[in-house]
Amino acid sequence: MTTLSVHLVVALAVLTALAVVVAALSRLGTARPDAVAVARAVGQLALVSLVLTAVLGRVVWSLAFAVVMLGVAVATSARRIGAGRAWPWVLVAVASGAVPVLVVIFASGAVPWTGPAIVPMAGIVIGGCMSASSLNGRRCFAALREERDTYEGALALGLEVPVAIRLVISRHRSESLVPGLDQTRTVGLVTLPGAFVGVLLGGGSPAQAGAAQLLVLVGLLAAQTVVVVVGSWLVERGRLVPTDLVAATRRRGGPVEPWPAEGAQPGLR
Repeated sequence: MTTLSVHLVVALAVLTALAVVVAALSRLGTARPDAVAVARAVGQLALVSLVLTAVLGRVVWSLAFAVVMLGVAVATSARRIGAGRAWPWVLVAVASGAVPVLVVIFASGAVPWTGPAIVPMAGIVIGGCMSASSLNGRRCFAALREERDTYEGALALGLEVPVAIRLVISRHRSESLVPGLDQTRTVGLVTLPGAFVGVLLGGGSPAQAGAAQLLVLVGLLAAQTVVVVVGSWLVERGRLVPTDLVAATRRRGGPVEPWPAEGAQPGLR
């Protein structure tokens, strides 16, 4: 089991240097972000470790911490897809996948209703929903920008705005689920994900580790599928739309003038 030691410090320093040096030499432009990300991770995990020491002892505080995680996930996804003002709808999409899955996991008794179980399970599921929301939003919005003619052609034929948007984004939605599908298909053959390794390091048997990982993977697959479906539905109705694509939402639930002027920069970062 990994412990706080000089060996850990050395390993982290070498790995950080490897990422930064390779990025710098290859001119990827990520050397500085890599270093900043590592520094933030160290600070955030240190703070979280201190908070969790107090939080895990009581279910109510563990639930409060899960709500905080949900808020951070929503803010991150909204910013990533350039839809900061539409964060309530990002919340709807993320929560629509995370909440039902967590209810099933704990209500079924598959995972005990305790602080040490609530926080990591909620973190895994909410994190997966955040990724699905971001991937789906980025891909759908990119398609809307790239396929403007298709959208306008559908409107010219008399189709309603939601239907026109659906024609553009429908074939791109499943791309957001590819990482989760690949991980589920290859688990145990290509990778041993975090839940499996975590149970083993915690002293559990391989059978217990496999059961925990299976629950996590299937839960993530269900949650991410719901997030993509709900998120896409909100896009179709003009609720979840980035700043650069929406001018108004007065025409049957969709953007009236969804494309910016020529040369305008998209809001994604």
